[in-house]
Amino acid sequence: MSGLAEIGTPRLSPEERITALTDGLHAILEKAVESPSHWQVLLDASATLWRYSGGNVALLMMQMAQRGTEEPTLVAGFREWERHGRAVLKGEHALWVIAPRTARMQEFMLPDGTRQRTRVGGKLPQGAVDNGKKTVITGWRGQAVFDVSQTQGTPLLVPKNQSGPGAAGSVLFESLEGVAREHGFEVRVDHAQYGLTSGYTDFAKHLVQVGAWLNPEERTAVLAHELGHVLLHGPDDAVGRLYGSSADHRGLAEVEAESVAYTVLRAHGIDRGPQSASYLAGWADAVIETENGASAQSAGNKLPVTRVDIAKSVLGRVTAATKGILELTRPPGFGGKVPAAEADPHPEQAVSYVDKGLPAPSVDGPTIAGPGV
Repeated sequence: MSGLAEIGTPRLSPEERITALTDGLHAILEKAVESPSHWQVLLDASATLWRYSGGNVALLMMQMAQRGTEEPTLVAGFREWERHGRAVLKGEHALWVIAPRTARMQEFMLPDGTRQRTRVGGKLPQGAVDNGKKTVITGWRGQAVFDVSQTQGTPLLVPKNQSGPGAAGSVLFESLEGVAREHGFEVRVDHAQYGLTSGYTDFAKHLVQVGAWLNPEERTAVLAHELGHVLLHGPDDAVGRLYGSSADHRGLAEVEAESVAYTVLRAHGIDRGPQSASYLAGWADAVIETENGASAQSAGNKLPVTRVDIAKSVLGRVTAATKGILELTRPPGFGGKVPAAEADPHPEQAVSYVDKGLPAPSVDGPTIAGPGV
């Protein structure tokens, strides 16, 4: 992974840094396509760092692994850690992620109906209608960050889920029902069965069916899987159709849905490894099969074609869907970013101290993102 090896090189230009980061990400994704176990490792890391993009989760995980240290858990920039009452330990080297360059732009509409943008403060053309200001991404840059294990400070107060697996599954099922309602879907637990499946999503009826014969934890896992379809595989999703539509439940679409379920459950402390294995084992074959049929289907469309592009797309889609679910179900832990004290999502849960330092309230921490992931 030459790209990753170059990331920490001093005095790289911004352009060289982003090239090294992008090359490193491609190398990680190529390795993930070769092995379902590597894909599962990415999902494991995403369950911890679910507030961040999939691409940056991969970059952070691999940089920490190269150094022979523990996996990243909480990530922030040097100054951000200082604002949280933390100090980066002497001699620690930064981790690098891909972050957006942004600019404040003025949007306007020309008399012929064309929509355009210009830098804020610029003079609008004659007859243009002001449509307001908007922050837009203009490019990408490398951003230096540090994991909490590279810092020292006051002990952190970390939320912990103290309920047993059965109780956790039951509570999570109710939370996932709420996610379905947010997207306009009803969840029905009954003995109806579509083929040999334990669950089914009907987009026309806005219905998610879950088998009544399943135990509570299995029902939760099936509902999480079907929510992956709800968020990713609607009838208007061209990429989802490329991966195998939810109507016939096949191909890469199934791997995507199960990857969402696996990550959501793991973030909530439920290990779904053995049950997910049959889905995730077909990961590499599904990517290659999609690649073989992508060129004809994507003609004239902006759809992923190469296997690395497909892997990047799947990782981005899975982590985005996972984040959308977890922001509503609120698992214990921080998702990789320490929240403001007044916004603690688990005031009613038991907590425990670890030697990681409690940050001061802040809402302006670094946004860690990446192009397309």
